[in-house]
Amino acid sequence: MNRLHKSYTVIVFAGILYAIALKYFILPSKVILTGTEGIATALSYYFESFNLFIVLYVIFQALLLVFAFARISRVFALRSLVVVGTVVLTLLILPEQSFARPEPQNERIILVIFGGLLAGVAKALAFKNRGSTGDEDIIGAYYATKHLKPVGSIAVIASVGSTAFGLIVDFLKNGEFESVVNTLMYTCIYIFVSTETLNDLYHKFKITMLAIITRQRDAIGQAISDSSSHRTYSAHPITGGRSGDSYYVVRTIITQEELPPMITSIQAIDPDCFYYYHDVEGVSSQYYITPIG
Repeated sequence: MNRLHKSYTVIVFAGILYAIALKYFILPSKVILTGTEGIATALSYYFESFNLFIVLYVIFQALLLVFAFARISRVFALRSLVVVGTVVLTLLILPEQSFARPEPQNERIILVIFGGLLAGVAKALAFKNRGSTGDEDIIGAYYATKHLKPVGSIAVIASVGSTAFGLIVDFLKNGEFESVVNTLMYTCIYIFVSTETLNDLYHKFKITMLAIITRQRDAIGQAISDSSSHRTYSAHPITGGRSGDSYYVVRTIITQEELPPMITSIQAIDPDCFYYYHDVEGVSSQYYITPIG
């Protein structure tokens, strides 16, 4: 299987996984999804219609895919379309099945947590293969590129409007303040779990500082350039506190996605070097990250 076929196989699997999370865990738990999906879920809960969710989901995703095609990239939009299409088709053919009872006094918290984990994994798989599960992930990809923020952080912002809408609809349907608070609590848990899972698995927009202490300054610098052609580095001479020997500290700022292959390249050049890395914040917006698509 070549790389292209493998990539499309993974994004189809991501769509199936996301559909399973929606149908068997998220929708039965009655939480409000983020972005336009949240509007679709809130209205489907109000009218008690799964088909309404499907119709609204398709409409909203079609609009966002047009935005992805125009403002992000053709490849990203096409692969996101494959994921969204897989989600819709899988939702329609999956059999009805209950894995847990969604009432608050029973296993609703398990549905929410496990659904959030599955959704986060599905989103990460899609992103890693230059696509997305649609909705706020498309907006997240756009703003992550502009502002160098993890894509999952956009979901938190997108959830504000959709959650408020969902809570209003919940109150109109049930007329109980306790129901609104209950829905809010479980929705917050879902958003946190899915967002953290995505950010933990997808590192493209997480920035880190890699420092290497070595005697082979030029060779290490060349290894950095060979590993990532658009990255540069700085080198500073230092003296060992105990040995008095001369070394160089070579530093470079890279993404966590670039980190593993770069460390492998550096160790191949200088197996005896000492290196460390740590996350950094506030990197200039001029910092270059390769587009998702």
